[in-house]
Amino acid sequence: MSKNNTTQRLIIMAFLIAISVILTRFCSINTPILRIGFGFMPCAIMGIMYGPLWAGAGYAIADVLGMMIFPNGAYFPGFTLTAFLTGIVYGLFYHNNEVTIKSSILPNLIVSIVLNLILDTIWLMILMGQGFWVLLPTRVIKCVVMFAIQLVLIPLVWNKLVIRLPGFSQ
Repeated sequence: MSKNNTTQRLIIMAFLIAISVILTRFCSINTPILRIGFGFMPCAIMGIMYGPLWAGAGYAIADVLGMMIFPNGAYFPGFTLTAFLTGIVYGLFYHNNEVTIKSSILPNLIVSIVLNLILDTIWLMILMGQGFWVLLPTRVIKCVVMFAIQLVLIPLVWNKLVIRLPGFSQ
């Protein structure tokens, strides 16, 4: 990778990390046990453009920066792990592949069920001292809503907006 490409990649990653922090902290509906927001979108774009490790690292960095700059409770590294794994999943499924609603089903099921529903509920159980089954019903509703949003928005934003930006080349 040439120096120009490395610099460009770092600039785009920094921009996407900043957008992720903004979307997560300011454009989300937050309650103590769930967050409905759009911070996943920059992570998906990182995964599409740069692959699993870049997307995982970028989303984990966004999580840590968001907590440091705009804290809304104690920092818990489990959520950063979930963010990292979300980037990994998006990168594995989207990088060098066509991004369609059909190709978005499996990665968004994995993110919604395995990471957001199961893993994040375990983190909340540890943090809040409540049972897994007590937290689960509300979390199921959140995951169903977010699955539908992610399933439609990721292909729509990528195919109708991002790849059509002037001067953009994948």
